[in-house]
Amino acid sequence: MVRNDERRVLIADTAIRVLAEAGARGLTFRAVDAEAHLPRGTTSNYFRARSTLIGAAIDRIGARLAPNPETLRTLGRRTAGPDLFADYIRDIIDRLLGDREATTALFELRLNAARDPEIGERIGHWLRTAFAADVAFNADAGLPGGRFEIALFHYAIDGYILDRLTMPIAPDIGGDPVIDTLVDALFGPRTQRRP
Repeated sequence: MVRNDERRVLIADTAIRVLAEAGARGLTFRAVDAEAHLPRGTTSNYFRARSTLIGAAIDRIGARLAPNPETLRTLGRRTAGPDLFADYIRDIIDRLLGDREATTALFELRLNAARDPEIGERIGHWLRTAFAADVAFNADAGLPGGRFEIALFHYAIDGYILDRLTMPIAPDIGGDPVIDTLVDALFGPRTQRRP
């Protein structure tokens, strides 16, 4: 078969949509074909096994949620410190909530990893690799905190995002005050606050 990268991206994006809307159990070749309005059997022609389709969806989630290079360049020109760290966290949260479909699919895969070792192996490797990259980025950028502090922020951000994607426990509490408080709690009060 001739490689059609655009079709592969369409299928991966559709798999993400199916994961977000129907969950991991709803992710079938037939469901992806129907959702993408493709002839029956198209998805299985591109991805011979469900595990490869899940792998493509995970890779595509990573691409969709990746930081904008221009944003990274702009932030990278600033002085390292807790204020900059807080702005990186804001960017992460904006990206995660800005593509709710990809983020919901990511959480769906993470939840199913507890029940499905195949999903667990694929998403676990991806998550640990991304975490190691986050720790390295933080160190290279001269930002405060190490592996432990980055893990704490992942735990806090994941909980915050899950809350916002589902049923917020306190809809009136969120955004900048939450980020600022988390950064201050970990690194001490900062001299400037975001307006």
